[in-house]
Amino acid sequence: MFDTDNGTEAVKLALTVAPDVVLLDRMLPGLDGVEVCRQIRAQSSVPIIMVTARDSELDTVVGLEIGADDYIAKPFSLNILLARIRAVLRRVEARTERQLISGESIAYGPFILYPEKYVAQCDGVDLELTPKLFELFLLLAKTPGRVFTRGFLLDRVWGIDYAGETRTVDVHITWLRKKIESDPSEPRYLLTVRGVGYKLTELHA
Repeated sequence: MFDTDNGTEAVKLALTVAPDVVLLDRMLPGLDGVEVCRQIRAQSSVPIIMVTARDSELDTVVGLEIGADDYIAKPFSLNILLARIRAVLRRVEARTERQLISGESIAYGPFILYPEKYVAQCDGVDLELTPKLFELFLLLAKTPGRVFTRGFLLDRVWGIDYAGETRTVDVHITWLRKKIESDPSEPRYLLTVRGVGYKLTELHA
């Protein structure tokens, strides 16, 4: 868990640490919670719960319209907060499950990923990916531009009970680059963020 009372730092942490959920105070000094939420949502789909002393309908509407997933007013009990967090995480999990069940594909540049088939294509040609390489590519492709730590990738792709080291992630990243990059030594898509982890480049039309 990471925390900060600085809005600019909050944006940086949200985009580099890859948290499961962001608890965001509406009243931050400098860059306020609304702007922090707006900047995070522009680059990441991480769940955001706005926490504030304000409880007017207008504040709630503003918070939700800029991309917050939920809004809770002070004062509140720890049990209420935990219940809200669990509810948001369940919705995220359900959305992911619906994507898998419905066969909803994910497009990234010249690539299309089909979760229900574990198939990834580049310009219509199937890539030969192992299940773990596909899951790694899928996780990264859902939020291009978001930086994922090695620990986060290890937990999400290999599971929290996996006893291996984060070096496993580095090895699979190298293998994935060989599959998706024309020149793995000078990657265009799958980038290393030194000292943090990995991300897929945001591609703009």
